[in-house]
Amino acid sequence: MAQEIERKFLVQGNYKAFSKKSTRITQGYLSSVPERTVRVRIKGDKGFITIKGIGNASGASRYEWEKEIPVSEVDELLKICEPGVIDKTRYLVEAGAHTFEVDEFYGDNDGLVVAEIELSSEDETFEKPQWLGQEVTGDAKYYNSNLMKNPFKNW
Repeated sequence: MAQEIERKFLVQGNYKAFSKKSTRITQGYLSSVPERTVRVRIKGDKGFITIKGIGNASGASRYEWEKEIPVSEVDELLKICEPGVIDKTRYLVEAGAHTFEVDEFYGDNDGLVVAEIELSSEDETFEKPQWLGQEVTGDAKYYNSNLMKNPFKNW
């Protein structure tokens, strides 16, 4: 079973100057219940379907399975997704031995910027760049599957 371990933070300050790559992402959810989310995504010129399980007590670890599928199939599946679409640009920003994925959201989530870092264990240490803000790991309102239901503009 694939296990994803990641921590999530709000972003404050200039991270774009340190970005090595950016990619536009559009995604929808076929299922957004906490026990299992099923997401379809167009990331750049590729399509993906991803299944995630419920997080552990800290919210940092959960099951994740992902498979690349044709963009045309994602386009079809987006038509039957739950209401709400996530639209964002993902910036890859290196910090020490790790790469942060910094998501700048648009549409109903405009103004929200969140950074995630994938780790090999929950207690792994990592460099915290100056632009890294408050940790929100485990705070469900920052999950993309919840941002489509209760977007940032409504907070």
